[in-house]
This record gives sequence, C-alpha cells and structure tokens, in this order.
Amino acid sequence: MKRWYYISLFLFFAAVRLEAQDTIRITLTEAVELGISRSVDVMVAKNEYISAYWDYRTYKTELLPEVTFKGTAPYYSNSSSMYQKEDGSYDYVNNNYYKIDAGLSITQNIPWTGGTLSVESNLDRLRQGGEDPFTRYRSLPVSITLEQPIFGFNRIKWLQKIEPVKYKEARQKLVSDREDVASTAILHYFNLLVGQINLEIARQNYANADKLYKIAQARFKIGQMSRVDLLQMQNSRLTAESSLTDAQMSLDSRMFQLRSFLGFGENTVLVPTIPDFIADEVPLLNYQQVLDLALENNSFTQNIQRRMLEASENVSQAKADRWDIKLFASVGWAGYGNKFAKAFDNHNWGPNQIVSLGLSVPILDWGKRKGKVRVAESNQQVVNSQIEKEKLDFMQNIFLCVQNFNHQPKQLQLAKEVDSIARSRYNTTVEAFIQGKMDILNLNDSQTSKDSARRNYIEQMYLLWSYYYQIRGLTLFDFIANRPLEAQYPI
Repeated sequence: MKRWYYISLFLFFAAVRLEAQDTIRITLTEAVELGISRSVDVMVAKNEYISAYWDYRTYKTELLPEVTFKGTAPYYSNSSSMYQKEDGSYDYVNNNYYKIDAGLSITQNIPWTGGTLSVESNLDRLRQGGEDPFTRYRSLPVSITLEQPIFGFNRIKWLQKIEPVKYKEARQKLVSDREDVASTAILHYFNLLVGQINLEIARQNYANADKLYKIAQARFKIGQMSRVDLLQMQNSRLTAESSLTDAQMSLDSRMFQLRSFLGFGENTVLVPTIPDFIADEVPLLNYQQVLDLALENNSFTQNIQRRMLEASENVSQAKADRWDIKLFASVGWAGYGNKFAKAFDNHNWGPNQIVSLGLSVPILDWGKRKGKVRVAESNQQVVNSQIEKEKLDFMQNIFLCVQNFNHQPKQLQLAKEVDSIARSRYNTTVEAFIQGKMDILNLNDSQTSKDSARRNYIEQMYLLWSYYYQIRGLTLFDFIANRPLEAQYPI
C-alpha cells in the first residue's frame, strides 16, 4: 500500500503539472512542416547556402570589368634629402613640394588566356616650393596595359568550370538538407509516439495487474490459488508499477527532444497522433527511375564532379608552376606642361610605352617542381578511386532504400493485423484468468505479445515514413505528389 501511495502521489503531481502547461495535439505532417520552418538545422542549412551564393557572386565579378579610382589629395613634403655632388662628396638639399594626383582605371580579366587587360588615365599636379617656386602638370590621357602569363596557370578558366558546379551543388544540398531535417523530425516524432504508447501500455498493464492481484488475494484466502502463484501476481504488480514510472520519465525525455527540435517552450505538452495508413497512396517505386532522378537531382553528382575538377586544377597548377614566363606591355602617351591645358595638348604628348618579357626557368631545383606534379597526379588518382567507391555505395544505398520501401507497406499491414490479434488474445486471456480458466504463464505471455505487437506496429510505421523521406532526400522528388521538391532560397 505504501508503494501505491507514492506512485499515486507521483501521478497526481504529474497531472497538476500537465494542467499548467499548454497541450497541443500534433500530427506527423505538422511536425515535419514545423521542423523545416523552425528548427536550428534548417537555419544552419540556409546560412551554408547563403555563403555558397556569395562565393558564386564573387566569382561572377571576376568576369566583369573592375573600375577603380585612386587619388592622393594632398601630399605635402618639406624634408631634406641626401645627394652626391660632382666631386663625390655628399650634401643635403631641402625638398619642399605639394602634390595632387588622381587616376581612373578599368581592368578586365581575359578568361581565354588568363591575362588581364587594363585601360588607365592619370593626372598629376606638382607644386614646388622654396626660393624659385613653380607648378607642373603631367597627364596620362590613355594607357593600355596587357599582363599575360605564357604557359601559365589560367585561374579564371578553372573558376568558370568549378564555380557553377559548386553553386548548383549548394542549391541541391539546401533541398536535401531540408529533407534530412524532415527525417530527423520524423525520428523524434515516432520516438515520442512510442513513449506515449509505452506509457499507455504501462498504465493499462498496471491497472490489470492491480486488479488481478486483488482477485488472486481473494482466491488465495479461499484456497483456490497457491502462495507461489500469489507471490507471482504480486511480483507482476510491482513490476508494472516500476514500468509505469519508467515510462513516464522516458516520455518526458522524448518530449523534450521533439519540443526542443521544433522550437516549443518547456510549458508545451505535445501529444502525437498515430498517422493514418492508406495503402493506396503508397507508390511502388522503380529502382532505375529512382536512380536516374538521384543522379540528376542529388548534390552528390555535383560533389563528385567538383572534386574531380579540383583535382585536375591542382595538377594543372603544379605543371604550370614549372615555368614562369610573363609578358608585360603598356602603350600610352604622357603630356607635360606648366599649365593644366598644356598637359592635355597633344602637341606636348610624348611616348609612354613599356614592353617586358620576364622568364624564370629552373636550371637545378633537385626535382622539387617535378615532385609537386607527381604529388598532384597521385592525389588525383586517390580522389578518382574514392569517387568510384562512393558511386557504388550511392547506387547500393538507393537500391536498398527502394527495396525496403517497396516491402514496407506489406510489413506495416501485417504488423497492424498482428497488433489487433494480440490485443484480442490478451483481452480474452484476462477474462479467462478471472474465471479461473487460464494460468499465470499464459497470461504473462499474452501480455508480452500484446505489448511487443503494439510497439512493432509503431516501429513498422516509422520505417515506412523513414524510407520514404530518405528516398525524397536522395532524389529531391515527391513520388506521392509526383513533382520535384523545391525550396525557398533565402537570397
């Protein structure tokens, strides 16, 4: 009686606590939608996409002309500088001047060659101070400059190959991450549902065990039951009490997980409902169709393409680094004068042209550059081998998911029938035990079968939804609605 007093007190305070909380009945669909819209995991996925988006935008600017303005206003110097006189001695001279300069340049990367082409215009104004002050202007109306590596690494060309693939990978990954969040929501939902079922089972089992123990006490008093059987019934009642307490604690823990994942406060009580199972709505999937959709839509395809391109890029760069030949050519005109207008008068223009060809060829580097090429080629082979294995694993995973999903509706239907039969058997066994027509062993066996069948039914239902959302995440396709999955991109 003392144990019953404590468990009653526990259940009383639990009921008082529940009355002070908001109770929300939630369906599986609502849990998935809330998880996708409110969970922290979705926020992380969105921020990863935003980062990839701005990486892509940065790459696009590499293909556009860059306009730059540079200027200094003012620059003033009043200092002494050392210089060497004709007789070889050194002396100091005062340097007092005021300078203003401004320039505008337009620079364009050349994707086909990896070079840069720029057009520049500058104006300088120099005011010399001291005993004989004067003002000079220097103009650079136009200057065209080409910087071109020869046999060098073309960074822009590789960016054009890799960056669009990376961006497409990010877009597909965002949708896939949303489906992963949905799968996590399904897991937490069914965990809570199982906890709720366990609590219902524990309450029913305790009520039945208490009722049967009282009947056993009455039978023992009139000599219709042995003391051993009475003790067995008492032990069953105590075990049911303990299971009831454990079930309540487990339910609270599972509720905390789902509540936290969906963003509910601690005063909210979530009550999950068993999803309706309609066999006609579950499609039979074709492996080849699922595989084709996965290869087309899944970010895995873009991931392996990007990694292969990056490995090839590393090899190309290692080979290009063996030679360092650069061409620099600048063609323009410069004007000078003591007045602003004279500096822009074409009669005062003079040539301003530079051409240089820089060459750096290693004579003896002890195989350093050759070694870098070999390392890059070896890494490329490793990446290719890893990708081949990942492709096989990816295809195998899709095959297993399709097989499991196609078999799961039948498994769920069988589990539902077993659950119904087990409950009917248990009710019949309890009635037979009350009438003295059934022993304790059969009673305990029917109870164990009933509880196991109920849990298995929920487990099979979870597996059906889990397999389905795994396939959705792999293919980015909704086979029930027969449409591709889409996402609201945060940019």
